[in-house]
Amino acid sequence: MAERLVGRPAPDFALETVSGDGQEFGSVKLSDYRGKWLVFFFYPLDFTFVCPTEITALSDAADQFKELDTEILGISVDSVHSHKAWINTAKENNGLGKLNFPLASDITKKTASDYGVLIEEEGVALRGLFIIDPEGELKYQVVNHNDVGRSVDETLRVLQALQSGGLCPMNWKPGDKNL
Repeated sequence: MAERLVGRPAPDFALETVSGDGQEFGSVKLSDYRGKWLVFFFYPLDFTFVCPTEITALSDAADQFKELDTEILGISVDSVHSHKAWINTAKENNGLGKLNFPLASDITKKTASDYGVLIEEEGVALRGLFIIDPEGELKYQVVNHNDVGRSVDETLRVLQALQSGGLCPMNWKPGDKNL
């Protein structure tokens, strides 16, 4: 049984990245996001079919997340070189095009394991999405089967509910009253 993560400090990470414009390599660690909210999501592999629909949808919504003082970081077990190639491949050729957030490499698979999303026998991550608060506490996690993409609208709704500071009933939406 996987260890419970929600409500606890998010597992630390230190990862290599490629910038969203596909031009620069860098590095990132959890502490870089201290003071901001973070939507941290795993996807199985570069150059696949469902993954680009999620990644580009999150990129298209990046300004909405930024308005909520939230950063986005995508991660897979691919190398930063594979990420760079995918970003620099045109969408019509199964590429991503430019993104509004970086992609991180978990080539050692440690971070996927720490977050409980590693499929060890396949060597890839499940579609895990995590929301980490400005103090580094994991507030939300959802893990999907790799055949099913996630929802940007639901991620925004949950983020806003968490930021509302109150108890949010089923189907709560921004503007609704807290309990």
